[in-house]
Amino acid sequence: MAAVADRRKLRAIRDRLRAEYGRPIPRPHRKPVDELVLTVLSQNTNDRNRDVAYGRLRERFASWDEVREAPVDEIEDAIRPGGLAPTKAVRIRQILQALDDGLDWLADVPVEEGRAYLESLPGVGRKTAACVLLFSFGLPEIPVDTHVYRVGSRLGLFRPGASFDEAHDEILRLADPDDAYEIHVLLIRHGRRTCTARAPRCEECPLRRMCPYGRELLRQR
Repeated sequence: MAAVADRRKLRAIRDRLRAEYGRPIPRPHRKPVDELVLTVLSQNTNDRNRDVAYGRLRERFASWDEVREAPVDEIEDAIRPGGLAPTKAVRIRQILQALDDGLDWLADVPVEEGRAYLESLPGVGRKTAACVLLFSFGLPEIPVDTHVYRVGSRLGLFRPGASFDEAHDEILRLADPDDAYEIHVLLIRHGRRTCTARAPRCEECPLRRMCPYGRELLRQR
């Protein structure tokens, strides 16, 4: 019964956040290699720096085949605005060299199979794999980034101290597959606008009545 209650709670969270921020509509772009490289570039940086680095990479090289064959120092120079360029340059080239037939086939295999393949690539973890599957093909994956993890933890969706991998498993267990994109985007919006890391705005939060963290924080104020 606890699992059923938690699934109902997640649906209620979805509905309240939908009313607060609008309903995000998934638009799979079917460009999985683009998404994979973009997500690698997003690690340990903000969206603006990630986008600048990605744009410079695409301007410098005409195709991913060119990136795969390029010297690492040229890739590094192109992506420098994104931070950690030496590490990311090596990782991006290793990933591209490991791809035999692209990634379009991921749309036609079970999510678990696609996830396992992506996680076998150099430096690709659970969140990166989930981003590729969700944003490229609209498959039922929910990337757990820092915002999703923080909001989910405060709401009691994850046990205290859960690892990110455990959080991925748990939110997938609770979510309806058709809601994966919406839940991911709404939790991020909420984490950026209201449930911030520092000084969360609990008084204004539409989830405050179902949030153990928020109720305790408001009680102490």
